[in-house]
Amino acid sequence: MLRLEKLTKTYPTGDMALQAVDLEIPAGQIVALIGPSGAGKSTLIRCINRLVEPSSGAAWLDDVNLTRLSQAALRRQRRRMGMIFQEYALVERLTVMENVLSGRLGYVGFWRSFTRRFPQKDVDEAYRLLDRVGLLDMADKRADELSGGQRQRVGICRALIQDPALLLVDEPTASLDPKTSRQIMRLIVELCAERGLAAIINIHDVALAQMFVNRVIGLQKGRVVFDGPPDALTAEVLTQIYGEEDWEATIRKPEDEDEAEAAPLPAGAGGA
Repeated sequence: MLRLEKLTKTYPTGDMALQAVDLEIPAGQIVALIGPSGAGKSTLIRCINRLVEPSSGAAWLDDVNLTRLSQAALRRQRRRMGMIFQEYALVERLTVMENVLSGRLGYVGFWRSFTRRFPQKDVDEAYRLLDRVGLLDMADKRADELSGGQRQRVGICRALIQDPALLLVDEPTASLDPKTSRQIMRLIVELCAERGLAAIINIHDVALAQMFVNRVIGLQKGRVVFDGPPDALTAEVLTQIYGEEDWEATIRKPEDEDEAEAAPLPAGAGGA
């Protein structure tokens, strides 16, 4: 379980990116985090794994207070938190296989990591993951030869090979076309369901969030202003999160179920 207690981030300018955020996300639950730019979505994700240091409050992963850890202990705990980035964060000159295996760097010794000599079980798992996401035949291609959707799949594999308990996903579809965006969201949800992973997905596309998760958290100016199921995202709620606008075209309608039938949420994924 992930638990946030009064998590706050204040920047040196005095701007408060997060204001006393309280959240609980049980094992296996997939949550979409929505809100306008500057609402604190990326900051929240990065405060959990301390890529951004919170100013106060606590983030607990099971019984471990992540905000109190030394750097050495934090490195060990980061193995349990897979991160999927908006801009992929791949090493362009390395192969797909090398990029996936970089997710094991926290587990191998210095010389093995320096020479990229990984245990055979790690190599076997990397091949299995690449096969699962449909990239097995691209294992030896350089990352800079891939499309955006393919790069994001490599990023997903790199996060999963850590064998994490939690996925932190920052705008996984922001640079992708609508079809590829749905494929990537479907893949993340399916893989989380297969592994019993909890996930927080920072996403701008409200309709996409409604399509694939069962719990949505809305942030506004660093505060949680909505926490509930997708069908509770009424025009009034979206106005509270984003501001005044005609939201009728954004809210997913019952007649839009054709896509949901083509990509059903796996049993147990995202459930409260």
